[in-house]
Amino acid sequence: MNFNLKNKKVLITGSSGGIGSSLSKIFLKMECKIIFTSSDNNKLNELKNKFGNENTYYLLNLSDLNSLPSSISKITEENTDIDIFINNAGISKDNLFLRMKVDQWNEVINVNLNSNFFILKSILPNMIKNKKGNIIGITSVVANTGNPGQTNYTASKSGMISMYKSLALEVAQRNININLIAPGFIQTPMTEKLNDKQKNSIMEKIPMKKFGHPDDIANLAVYLASDVSSYITGQTFHVNGGMLML
Repeated sequence: MNFNLKNKKVLITGSSGGIGSSLSKIFLKMECKIIFTSSDNNKLNELKNKFGNENTYYLLNLSDLNSLPSSISKITEENTDIDIFINNAGISKDNLFLRMKVDQWNEVINVNLNSNFFILKSILPNMIKNKKGNIIGITSVVANTGNPGQTNYTASKSGMISMYKSLALEVAQRNININLIAPGFIQTPMTEKLNDKQKNSIMEKIPMKKFGHPDDIANLAVYLASDVSSYITGQTFHVNGGMLML
């Protein structure tokens, strides 16, 4: 199957993480031009050394809502032809609800949910003008199942689902597709922090008895970003080894 994404311009947030790295590699393999973002200059330089000067790189701090509007405006003003936006960035600050600090709540909500408002507000006008666009949000299986110690994370990821669905309805006639991917437990630095007891407990809930690979998410993103899926919008695709079946 030919996805034909050659020369498409793709903005990817969270491109230095496990899933982000797989997303970057597969879209480069599809001969796309990537706009990489990071809140850290060192990570941005690492990405540049890894992926070369044919792509572009910007500082973008999703936790600073004061600087975010101007930072994302700079990106969209210098790149009015963004074809695909993949919002992969996300953080977790876990704690039981009664012990959760206000800062833990606010930082996760700001990075995982509120930042979407400013980024999409800046990207969509160009997509509407260009009469085309594709937006993919990376949410999580726990947005639907809940997870102890993650009230802030689950709230942000489930809020993202509702937001993207509503926005998909608003731009459905503008030739702009908006969908979400909800990964289950994927082999990333985040899951590597789990101890053996935690991993075994999770594995008991997964019928396939294994964690997913970041490429499982990236492969689906390519499909959703291509014209092959042009009649699909407002959907959430679950990639979780059977952990949750909707």
